[in-house]
Amino acid sequence: MSIFSPIRGGVHPEGRKGDTAGQAILTDIPLPARLSLPLFQQAGASALPVVQVGERVAKGQCIGVSGAGLSTRLHAPTSGSVVAIEDIVAPHPSGLPATSIIIEPDGEDRWQERPREDDPFARSPEELAEEVERAGIVGLGGAVFPAAIKLRQGRRYEIRTLIINGGECEPYLTTDDHLMRERAAQIVEGARLIQHIVECYEVIIGIEDNKPEAVAAMREAAAPFGKVEVKTVPAMYPMGSAKQLIQALTGREVPAGGRSNDLGILVHNVATAYAIQQALRHGRPLLSRVLTLAGGCVSRPRNVEALFGTPIEHLLEQCGGLRDTPARLVMGGPMMGQALPSTAVPVMKGTSGVLALTRREVNDQAPSPCIRCGRCVDACPMGLMPVEMAKFARADDFDGAAEYGLRDCILCGTCSWVCPSHIPLVNFFEYARGEMKQRRAAAQKLEYTQRLTEARNARLEREAEEKRAAKAARAAKKKKPARRATAKADNEASTTTSTEDCDS
Repeated sequence: MSIFSPIRGGVHPEGRKGDTAGQAILTDIPLPARLSLPLFQQAGASALPVVQVGERVAKGQCIGVSGAGLSTRLHAPTSGSVVAIEDIVAPHPSGLPATSIIIEPDGEDRWQERPREDDPFARSPEELAEEVERAGIVGLGGAVFPAAIKLRQGRRYEIRTLIINGGECEPYLTTDDHLMRERAAQIVEGARLIQHIVECYEVIIGIEDNKPEAVAAMREAAAPFGKVEVKTVPAMYPMGSAKQLIQALTGREVPAGGRSNDLGILVHNVATAYAIQQALRHGRPLLSRVLTLAGGCVSRPRNVEALFGTPIEHLLEQCGGLRDTPARLVMGGPMMGQALPSTAVPVMKGTSGVLALTRREVNDQAPSPCIRCGRCVDACPMGLMPVEMAKFARADDFDGAAEYGLRDCILCGTCSWVCPSHIPLVNFFEYARGEMKQRRAAAQKLEYTQRLTEARNARLEREAEEKRAAKAARAAKKKKPARRATAKADNEASTTTSTEDCDS
């Protein structure tokens, strides 16, 4: 039995994983009529399209390159033709438009030429990190942070421990559970490849103790490798959060405002480790992912492996469709997921699940005034004071909210879940964080504009000075012949005077 350290706070929501647990991942899904690939699928900037309308593409071909700042590549999930580059409804609660590349599959599923398969452990860590970058891999646990950047950050620190996160504490979701049951060997090899890249000493695979089949499969796959250990942690929410899993497995706490790198620890999700193994062992860029389709409105809930760009409604049809109109459609889990505007939106890299929830499952209740019971404080896994943060956030006093730890909030929703007044606390924190981000962006833009203005003024002053110097040089050049002529005339006059004096 694994030894773990207790974590602060947390809750035990009803798991509701039984409907999809025990069923194999559905992989044989017909191609949809169109694949819609938003250029914004990761933390940071949008990708930039490198294909044109009418162009034929092969499976695995790069169709979008990294933009400015944090970004990653985008690849064609199958062969076909680019029929449009246009705005579609974004898989986001706002329903705002998202520029997307629209591909019409040709049914051939024709791969572009792929590199030969060789031993990735014989290649240099930097070469492997570059390959991960070219494969367009992001963190598939929810953060969608470009994996190559995280690997390179790990190389800049002395990473001693790599943790592979198999927590999956959100209700309904069983994606990672089934990946570990069915593809344990590939995940373990992916973990060892990450270990090779960051050159760390040990690998710990952390799995909640309510997944015995996954634990057994991963232990069997890890058995031949002495520096890969599988440990179990208690099933509770939010154990799948990196900071909580680190504390449970190592007894060490990431400091406020700090990162796991500061402790010499790097965390990657099991699905990310699998994607890295597929890229480095088989040359396959990130084209698809496994996600959970569940909720009371889904006729036959299960896990499916879907190409990016596939409409959600197409996947639901493979599960028997919807038996009723959902009271809420959620991308992700019910605790941290985002409401979707419709089932027409596509699967993206960060789509870990889609829940079609009944009114009973949603259990919406009108909020009432705070009774200062302190339950949110007791439940907060980060040791914050949600009630105080919400008070300042509601008053648009974001500096006040920040003083109570808003930046350390992981937006897990435990405070909202335990609140007897049904106050949507996490909504206030998301609002405040969004406003703070916009203000930082505005301040950075203002600072950038000021720098440009100062640089322009300095350039204009320099050019004016150069013009003045050139004008003075030209004037001096004109005066020099004039002075010569005057001197010559004076000399001639002097000579004439001298001659006249001699004649006299």
